[in-house]
Amino acid sequence: MTVLSPAGHFAAAQRGHIRIADTDVIAVAERLHVCGLLDFLQPLVARDTGRPRLLTLEGLLTGMQLCADRHDGAVLLDRTTDLLQYRISPGMRTRFHMPERPETDRAFEASYACTRRLFHTLLKALDPSPLPKNRQLDRAEAGHIMQNADATALAEQATRLQRATGLLIENSLAPARHLLAAHWEGSLALDATPVRTFARGTRTTGPVTATDPDAGWYVRDGDHRDPDEAPPGPKRGTKNTRPIRRSKYLFGYDATLAIARNPGRDGAPTANGHADPAQLPAVVVGFTLDKPGHSPGPNAVDVLADVRHRGHRPGYLAGDRAYNNTSPEAFQLPARALGYKLVFDYRSDQLGIQAGHSGAFQVEGTWYCPAIPQPLIDATADLNAGRIDAETWTRRIAARAPFRLMPKQHPDTEGHQRFMCPASAGKLQCPIKPKSLGTRPHIPLADPEPTPAGPHTVCRQHSITIDPEAGAQHRQDLDYGTPDWQRVYFRLRNSVESFNGFAKDSAYEAIEQAGRRRIRGIAAQTFLLAYQLAHANQRKLARWLDTLPAADGRPRRRPTRRRPTKPLGTWTPAGHLTPA
Repeated sequence: MTVLSPAGHFAAAQRGHIRIADTDVIAVAERLHVCGLLDFLQPLVARDTGRPRLLTLEGLLTGMQLCADRHDGAVLLDRTTDLLQYRISPGMRTRFHMPERPETDRAFEASYACTRRLFHTLLKALDPSPLPKNRQLDRAEAGHIMQNADATALAEQATRLQRATGLLIENSLAPARHLLAAHWEGSLALDATPVRTFARGTRTTGPVTATDPDAGWYVRDGDHRDPDEAPPGPKRGTKNTRPIRRSKYLFGYDATLAIARNPGRDGAPTANGHADPAQLPAVVVGFTLDKPGHSPGPNAVDVLADVRHRGHRPGYLAGDRAYNNTSPEAFQLPARALGYKLVFDYRSDQLGIQAGHSGAFQVEGTWYCPAIPQPLIDATADLNAGRIDAETWTRRIAARAPFRLMPKQHPDTEGHQRFMCPASAGKLQCPIKPKSLGTRPHIPLADPEPTPAGPHTVCRQHSITIDPEAGAQHRQDLDYGTPDWQRVYFRLRNSVESFNGFAKDSAYEAIEQAGRRRIRGIAAQTFLLAYQLAHANQRKLARWLDTLPAADGRPRRRPTRRRPTKPLGTWTPAGHLTPA
């Protein structure tokens, strides 16, 4: 290796030619093998005929990872080319089948062409969209292309893209995988956050598409869909007034993120002043891209299935109201089939009784005895309307517990579950079940309302079977409003909002900005965003490790001080409910 003088080092630095150690290059390449990404992608770009490539897939992916590591997750192909051609050793270039080239403009362009061709060959095998990029298409032509595309092949390529980007995320978690196994019980928070694409949006109803035809407009309110595509919104006042127009915010994609967080711990520093070693930072474990507001439920299920495919166990799953407002077949039932326990919040028009089965009532996601008093059913609605205060609401939520149907067994493989009448379970006294009377005078006494048809099925039997589709849209695994629900829901929701702000920091990954991902199309945007999210994971884990005690017993970095907050028990849904 040539030894440079200080002036030579400065000149090389100006050209960006400071040599990267072989050990660093080899470490990156080996991680690509270990996580399985290289083995998964290699068959997609392999060819038996034609001239030999002057860059291997291993070399391309190694160069892109090195570029991301040195530029806060941003991967630009010209930087990747410069890094591979001039900043790694001749031995590494030989490993990647790259020829030696002089430092001239023509030589760089030749090397850049090799990098660009191989990357676009890879994208072609992963692209779930048949539309050509980088030029505006007549909308009729675009519709014809979509209509005649092979839907089966596109679905397969979408699965490949999900798998490939999931492995990139998994690669970033590899150093902490043993800690995740020890301290993370599988709980996730879901959220869709907007990111721009490197194209100027066009009018949705106009004559031509954008140069990134897979993207769409995002609006701040409602379901975030483009108002030109969504049904017309409500009108102001009388029928003669114009519809409410929602302002468009950005042109790009919705990134559906799955954020890992252990809601059982609050993340507060220990008494010694360092971070809790059993509370890992919130990190992304899976994601996908789609047009804003399109298919939030199916997109989330794709992410969850990929997370489970990579061996992560399921836990609690929390998301905003976009998810429990989808059809159960699109989100709730598949998520439960994957093993997740759902935790929801509700709009003000979704409170109280939501469903019924065999006489039992589903009240805010939980099954209750039909004799549950009306004030307990209306507790949250009364709080939201200002008819009761938070203290009264807390007492009423706690008073629901004796009327709750008790699980008799775990759900079977098809999701059916047996529930016991609370009187049969010894939690409630009920005249319909004489054996429950007088045995425990301190437990509540039910006052069932007579019906012409006689007692409900749940009252006549000791237990009933509730199928997975009954009340599936709003059903959840924690009693709404209880301290356990507050702890799990708000910690998971806060973690996803925190990660969004962390990864959108303009000083680092800046995932919302378009300039960090300069290749158009959903495949390119997804693949490049994966590097940014992976870098955010690495940065989060590195900052967290710096807050743990070192050999001398003191951390290298002081953990973030937690803001003063109210006790958890004072939280109520008031303020978190949206109008109908």
